[in-house]
Amino acid sequence: MNGSSGSQGHNVNGGQKKVQHASPLTLNNGSKHRPLTPMRRCRGVACVVIILSTAFTLIVFIAPITTFLVRLVSVHYSRKATSVLFGMWLSLWPFLFEKINKTNVVFSGESVLPKKRVLLFANHRTEVDWMYLWDLALRKGYLGYIKYILKSSLMKLPVFSWAFHIFEFIPVERKWEIDEAIIQNKLSAFKDPRDPLWLAVFPEGTDYTEKKCIKSQEYASEHGLPILKNVLLPKTKGFLCCLQELKSSLDAVYDVTIAYKHRLPDFLDIIYGTDPSEVHIHIRTVKLCDIPTSEDEVTDWMIERFRQKDQLLSDFFMQGHFPDEGTEGDVSTPECLANFIAIVSSTGFFLYLSLFSSVWFKVYVLLSCAYLTFVTYFSIQPPQLICSSEGGTHAKKVL
Repeated sequence: MNGSSGSQGHNVNGGQKKVQHASPLTLNNGSKHRPLTPMRRCRGVACVVIILSTAFTLIVFIAPITTFLVRLVSVHYSRKATSVLFGMWLSLWPFLFEKINKTNVVFSGESVLPKKRVLLFANHRTEVDWMYLWDLALRKGYLGYIKYILKSSLMKLPVFSWAFHIFEFIPVERKWEIDEAIIQNKLSAFKDPRDPLWLAVFPEGTDYTEKKCIKSQEYASEHGLPILKNVLLPKTKGFLCCLQELKSSLDAVYDVTIAYKHRLPDFLDIIYGTDPSEVHIHIRTVKLCDIPTSEDEVTDWMIERFRQKDQLLSDFFMQGHFPDEGTEGDVSTPECLANFIAIVSSTGFFLYLSLFSSVWFKVYVLLSCAYLTFVTYFSIQPPQLICSSEGGTHAKKVL
């Protein structure tokens, strides 16, 4: 998942600075926190089967109703129904992370109140950073409303591409001359203040590696920019575009910094539960009035925010924690179990209808798969045909 596209957009101040190689503490050199035992392999396979089967079944049976039939009447209630129902499925992931894998997710910084419309930007340590933002959104009651800007190649993944489409994620090509219009067009449909929206962007544009860090440092040295050891220089065009499109309806902007102990996890690590041992998420609120409006000023402002992130991460690797820990509590185990039972039971019921009930359910499944494949491939969102009295004027403008 990448949160920005386009050129670096950095101001050139001149001068040369010495390139500093990334600290070994920030790299993925250590052994796994837990050994990959046969039991963990079996459990990981079981988790994948459950996640894929529940995702496929719920999308096939529910998505055509919430994203097509309801949307024809009301885009607002279509999004609400989709977010609530599929937010239940998304909560399986924090359940996996925190309750099954026993990963300690530690929140620090500011204790933020639940906000309806949020733009958040974060550093990109590894390929699974975006998934741990679900732990924050779950605690704030907006799990089903979080959206990402992602590489368009991910829209080719079976089943998951359907999910990305119905959640209205924003696929980009990493070419700003193409992506600017895509982002503006997608976000123009999210200006209704009644619709909750948590939009997450990763201004670095890619996940952190030592090789990328050295390349970023060389660029910074050549252009008189800060030499960063734990993050890459941010790209600002995508963030600025999101801010300009949504600023009038935003409730908050969150600056999120993510760190891991003692090893950077990949996707298989979180499936098998071998890593990470701890995920630390530091949150700072940014006032909208403090964010500049011009591109050059936003570039300088964002570079300064990432310089602060770099220092925050350096302190983390020295001290083992971010400042002001304990801003969020644990997720409820009974609620997680109840949700898990509800999702698995619903999946079992839908599978029974598909395999052992009327042939019309099999026809419905085939038509649903065809519909989802079609709208995902051509990136189609059905229009609202009936304008409700509440917000009807706004709906007409958006559509």
